[in-house]
Amino acid sequence: DSGILLMAAEHGFFKQVGLNVEIVPIKDDEILLKALIARDLDSFEGEPGSALIADSHGADVRVIGCTWLVVPHGIFVHDNITSMEQLRGKTIAISSPGAFPEIFAKGALDRFHIPENAVKYASLGGDLDRYRALVARVADAAVVSGEYVPIAAKEHIKMLVSAEEALPLFVRMCLHSTGKTLAERPQDAAKFLAGEMLGLRYAATHKDEAMKATQKLASIKPDDPRPSYIYDLVSRQHAIGTDVPIPMDKFNWLNEELVKVGSIPKLLDLSKVLDSRAREAALKIVAQMH
Repeated sequence: DSGILLMAAEHGFFKQVGLNVEIVPIKDDEILLKALIARDLDSFEGEPGSALIADSHGADVRVIGCTWLVVPHGIFVHDNITSMEQLRGKTIAISSPGAFPEIFAKGALDRFHIPENAVKYASLGGDLDRYRALVARVADAAVVSGEYVPIAAKEHIKMLVSAEEALPLFVRMCLHSTGKTLAERPQDAAKFLAGEMLGLRYAATHKDEAMKATQKLASIKPDDPRPSYIYDLVSRQHAIGTDVPIPMDKFNWLNEELVKVGSIPKLLDLSKVLDSRAREAALKIVAQMH
């Protein structure tokens, strides 16, 4: 999926709006979140749940727009497991505590009325690390992207439950910054989101370009079926937020879900977490360019 998410940088859209952006590839949302809070990053792209958790502890993280509106992930298992009920007593591979895979796993278990303490969690890095751990039977189940569906069958692995089925209101990817950075650099924030909008619009209408970018950025061979599978999946789901929206219905649900699974003690005041000002300015920039 990197060809979609990184099209703004890869195709020069940030430069087109007059902004020099350095992309720092780090695969763990928790590390990205800590780097943002430490001001080592101006923004990061990742799932929004960890930002809400951080804000519940007094952090100043803001969601400024969302790029990927439907989660393509699922809980993958070996094909001898046929129901969520069979995960009782088993180990589920996640990334790190508080990050999206754990939140998703807990939410999916709750959806099927299985207490979260009925399973064990293993922190095992990014999607590829978790998938490999499942193949090697280091874990009994793993939360990984749907992009592994076309290669999983030969390993006798399958997606047991999809996020679309278990948690349809989960947002996969949003762009985050801090209130301090947004106050100090409002014009740069607007240009940044304008570049993202242009990149996502281009990726959503140029599959071949997105595939080539993915193959290059992720060092994937042309015959690998995963980039095409995930592109077609998100096209079918209308998952790419080409105008980087902030979907309030989904954030209201996430706020309640995080309380339900115990990730935050009480509902947050979302007006202090969601900041649409840079997005509104970005839409004006993009409109002036066309």
